Amino acid sequence: MIDRATVDKIMNAANIVDVVSEFVSLRKSGSSYVGLCPFHDDRTPSLSVSPSKGVYKCFSCGKAGHVVKFIMDHEQLPYNEALMWLARKYHIEVRERELTEEEKRERSERESMFIVNEWALKFFHDTMLNTEEGKNIGLQYFYQRGFRADIIERFKLGFSPSDRHAFADAALKAGYQEDFLLKTGLCYRRDNGSLVDRYHNRVIFPWIGVSGKVTAFGGRLLDVRTKGVVQKYVNSPDSVIYHKSQELYGLFQSKKAIVKEDRVFMVEGYTDVISMHQCGIENVVANSGTALSVEQIKLLRRFTRNITLLYDGDEAGIHAAMRGTDMLLKEGMNIKVLVLPDGEDPDSFARKRSAEDLKSYLDAHQTDFMAFKTAMLLKGVTDPIKRSEAINNIILSISVIPDPVVRDTYVKECALQMNMAEATIIMQMNKFIREDKAQQQREYERKKEQEVREPQPVKTQSAAVRTGHVERLLAEIIVKHGQEMLVEGVENPEDGSVYDFTVSQYIYHDLLSDGLAFESPMYDTILQEAFGHSTDADFHPDTYFAHHPDPAVSEFASSVLIEPFRLSATLQIRDDSETLLKKVRHLLLDFRLDYVEKKLKALRLELKSHAGDAEAMMRLMQEIKETQNLRNIIAKHNGNNIIT
Repeated sequence: MIDRATVDKIMNAANIVDVVSEFVSLRKSGSSYVGLCPFHDDRTPSLSVSPSKGVYKCFSCGKAGHVVKFIMDHEQLPYNEALMWLARKYHIEVRERELTEEEKRERSERESMFIVNEWALKFFHDTMLNTEEGKNIGLQYFYQRGFRADIIERFKLGFSPSDRHAFADAALKAGYQEDFLLKTGLCYRRDNGSLVDRYHNRVIFPWIGVSGKVTAFGGRLLDVRTKGVVQKYVNSPDSVIYHKSQELYGLFQSKKAIVKEDRVFMVEGYTDVISMHQCGIENVVANSGTALSVEQIKLLRRFTRNITLLYDGDEAGIHAAMRGTDMLLKEGMNIKVLVLPDGEDPDSFARKRSAEDLKSYLDAHQTDFMAFKTAMLLKGVTDPIKRSEAINNIILSISVIPDPVVRDTYVKECALQMNMAEATIIMQMNKFIREDKAQQQREYERKKEQEVREPQPVKTQSAAVRTGHVERLLAEIIVKHGQEMLVEGVENPEDGSVYDFTVSQYIYHDLLSDGLAFESPMYDTILQEAFGHSTDADFHPDTYFAHHPDPAVSEFASSVLIEPFRLSATLQIRDDSETLLKKVRHLLLDFRLDYVEKKLKALRLELKSHAGDAEAMMRLMQEIKETQNLRNIIAKHNGNNIIT
């Protein structure tokens, strides 16, 4: 466990804007920052980050909390591990006791695999830098490719020994379990039961996820061994911590430059990324030869909506530039294409140029995707049927663009380039849009049919639901105003002493006077802790609950504290103590009213169960009458019509 003093030190050091910016491109909006929410498919910025309150909230999916909660949700880490993540970021020393064997076994499979991968990265990197074989073979290979020492260090490149068992033997000796060596794909098992190093005698390219955790590895055969070999690269298999379709090589090293430049260059291979970094172009990632996926696009969209596809100038490169572009357009990305001169790839092209020359070339030769696609598909086409197929392909791409203004711009450009009437293009585009919507509707109806086969219970708004709503409103007031003075000079009739009550004290004593309590454990926690700290001079309920170690409490408080929009100071309606007192009293009466209604419902059910027992029925009917009278009195006090 991490002691409270260290937790406070971490929380004080962690800047929520700084942390969230590791994963999301934020822009300033008034006193807060906004960006695309990483927790759902966000097309317009729904995430709000408040540096003054130290919390975030998504107004679409509802995710909210403090900086630790953000790391917990984003990285799927338990509370202590999220604190450790922040401690490492801010260079805060955390002393933890040595875990017992039982506690080590209880560590999640996911975290164990990350730990093994981190050790493997250091092993491969150290092997290359500090062993004769590593320096003579692995390091020499990278030097021959023209990579500088600082670039090798930035990407943590490495080398796996030629001995097929060297890595496995070292990992087992260091105490790592066979199970995780196999699950990460670092080793595989032969028929005879022995462990074999997957990457032996290969140079290593680690995959580092957007959060800085090592998710996978790529191993490349050395040039002298690649002749006649189809598979030069061996990559980690999919696992609990790595899905190739959801990762992009180089994103961790490039994310800050992507945000700064508001553009990302997409290339194919590891060395393309590394060479461009070395040449000063750092906003670059690679999909490593796989077809671009929706998950990868959404990952990029957190940082920028502008992408340039940078590929070789041969037929394969042009095909790669065309592949997956409709997905990019559908996800709202703005696409440019740059096809390099024939015989060049980004790696070779970057190594031949200075940083200034490369940047100038990239700026000058990027082409709008639609213009590129039009030129490629219609180049040399004279057959009317083939021409119409190419035009339909282009219009189909326009139809998937979600922004109607961008779509209309491309319609006009398309009509101009193809010498066609805009009306014709719009008619065909609308046909494609209708067909896509019809397909979506069919999928929706299929899902509905499945739900009909498995009917869900009908939900009705019971008194319990209403009580929960009232409890929530009272808890919101406690978070926002809990320490504000609500009533002053209240005299105790028993001894004549005079008391002042804060909001939290008033709510607590009012409920206690009738032996009532919140049903929700979370709201009750908020009330009890606010009352418990109400005499502390430096207690601030908004900060206290927003930074609460219970993620549910933190999420609730953060959600309360960040509002979807904020009026200017002159237009804001402020609750004075009198208004606040009226609101609290009204809600407390509502709470009692709902409590009495639930009691009435229970009494009526009990009456039915005692049918035939005259004495019990008379007693229950009398109790029901008294409870109804009480309900009517409360309703009248609260300004409602008397319930008959």
